[in-house]
Amino acid sequence: MNVDAYIAEFPESVQSLLTLIRETIKTAAPESEEVISYGMPAYKLQGVLVYFAGCKNHVGLYPTASGIEAFKQELSGYKSSKGSVQFPLDEPLPLELITKIVQFRVAKNLEKAQTKKRG
Repeated sequence: MNVDAYIAEFPESVQSLLTLIRETIKTAAPESEEVISYGMPAYKLQGVLVYFAGCKNHVGLYPTASGIEAFKQELSGYKSSKGSVQFPLDEPLPLELITKIVQFRVAKNLEKAQTKKRG
């Protein structure tokens, strides 16, 4: 399965949200590799940056614990857990915030890769 096939499994209203998230991630991390991992679209650059998924009542974004922690304040209006945040289907997606989270994750992964090279 690829990301196009994944998105196609959802109702049209959800497809449009998933496509928006996908485009936002690809714009924020153009060098990332798009894959399916754990049954969800994922983006990798020196490790996993972020996953996203469609659900019955929300779209989930999974930017790992560091991505949630760094944007805890901005995400406070959404249901979230240690490594995920839920965006309700009936609200506009916070695309600027998603962009910032993805860019943060890119910086974190590149930083970690540089540290590994030196170590």
